[in-house]
Amino acid sequence: MTVPQVLSELGGVSRRTFYRWRELGQAPNAIKLPNGELRVWRSDCTAWLNGLGRAA
Repeated sequence: MTVPQVLSELGGVSRRTFYRWRELGQAPNAIKLPNGELRVWRSDCTAWLNGLGRAA
């Protein structure tokens, strides 16, 4: 998934918030492509979201 797709899945979280979460190590795992863009596997995003539910 692209970053905009992830943000949409998260209900409109801002791009800055997503990158802040990455800086803090609190975002789903992402792969950096050679052109610098990030991609997130849907399964990683789902697992990350499920982990948040358990932590709460």
